[in-house]
Amino acid sequence: MMADNQAVGLSPCATPGTVCVLGIDLGTTSVKAALVAETAQGQIVTQSCSRETQAQADSPAAGAQGMEQDVQKIIKALNECLAAFPQEHLQRVSRIGISGQMHGVVFWKTNQGCKWAESGTGHTFQPGEVSHLITWQDGRCSSSFLSSLPQPQSHLSVATGFGCATIYWYLKNSPDFLKPFDAAGTIHDYVVAMLCDLERPLMSVQNAASWGYFNSRSKSWNTEILRESGFPLDLLPEVGDPGGIAGRMPHDWHGIPKGAEVGIALGDFQCSVYSCMTERTDAVLNISTSAQLTVPMPLGFQPPETPDSLSAVAYFPYFDGYDVLESRVYTQMINAALAQNATRLSICPTVFGERHMPEQLASVTSIAASELSLGHVTRALCHGIIQNLHSMLPFQHLKEAGVKRILGSGSALSRNEVLKQEVEKTFPLPVIYGKDVDAAVGAAMVMLHRR
Repeated sequence: MMADNQAVGLSPCATPGTVCVLGIDLGTTSVKAALVAETAQGQIVTQSCSRETQAQADSPAAGAQGMEQDVQKIIKALNECLAAFPQEHLQRVSRIGISGQMHGVVFWKTNQGCKWAESGTGHTFQPGEVSHLITWQDGRCSSSFLSSLPQPQSHLSVATGFGCATIYWYLKNSPDFLKPFDAAGTIHDYVVAMLCDLERPLMSVQNAASWGYFNSRSKSWNTEILRESGFPLDLLPEVGDPGGIAGRMPHDWHGIPKGAEVGIALGDFQCSVYSCMTERTDAVLNISTSAQLTVPMPLGFQPPETPDSLSAVAYFPYFDGYDVLESRVYTQMINAALAQNATRLSICPTVFGERHMPEQLASVTSIAASELSLGHVTRALCHGIIQNLHSMLPFQHLKEAGVKRILGSGSALSRNEVLKQEVEKTFPLPVIYGKDVDAAVGAAMVMLHRR
């Protein structure tokens, strides 16, 4: 069990009258909670805790292609995070912002989705009539299955792991599975619905776009297209703007007072960017478990009306417009590679393909006996990672978007001098490192800045 309890700066909420916000991120492998406050001098101070969920579960219906998680274990990790905070800090929380892994879907029974109980630190809840979470990594929807689905009226193509695609899969392969449930959403939509006792889940535009069959221009589901194909429209959540309030808590929760405002659940990607991007002329490059290069679009920008399944660039609703998301992508290796300024060895690192091009698998070319040292291979791999990003969002596009600097974040980038060199050779812009993204802090900041 991983535990991370960190205090940065002053203890949040220690000063009377200070607004204190709780941010929560329900990630793919861990849950993180952060208390965020703003001092009278405008300083942002945080205290955080994280727990691994260890929630991976079998997928009887989809077999090896399925990727499911036990919601009970996710909520257990969340409860452990909150229990680690000092009670006097939680008692000062007035707002809660929640983000989480996008695209996935969990089903539950309205009014039976959780069970509230008293504990030594106030009320807590445990999942009730709830399915497993089918995650964004789920692979049950094959290319042939996806091609059989109706074309969405949206700028985003539908991919495996998207909520609506998963629901279609159940309709065709296991329709009885859906019968006990009358509500659905992402895992963070579920938590918001439980905290606010919502009769019907409320989903942000960010999460709705990541489900598929959602028109971001009109902020509405493709109801006619879905109805004609027999899709259960009653499972679609209502949709609201990111930063809006979903409701107030009818119970205290781990000492957080009854009546605290809870924001509509947000996308973890958008909250991560929000936590570090300070200027609209910034681009954010994050390389850790996966890799993303993100650029804010001009105010007033509208995405295309139809999807381009072959495009490497995808537009996702932000808080005042759209961001561009690029691809989804450790001391001896680095030292060896630093001795090799260049190599003819070429590595395409897309082992899992890309969402817009799933058949593009990894490859190694220009193999020569003189190019097979640890240094050559590491240099070629790092070069390939950055070139893959550049192929999808070239420097010229960043320049045209008015980008003036790149904020580099993520553990893989911060600890890898070779990757940094490749970034700086490929993108001739100032690169600022150490701007680590944090979706939990971002979710809290959204609510902190809400007026």
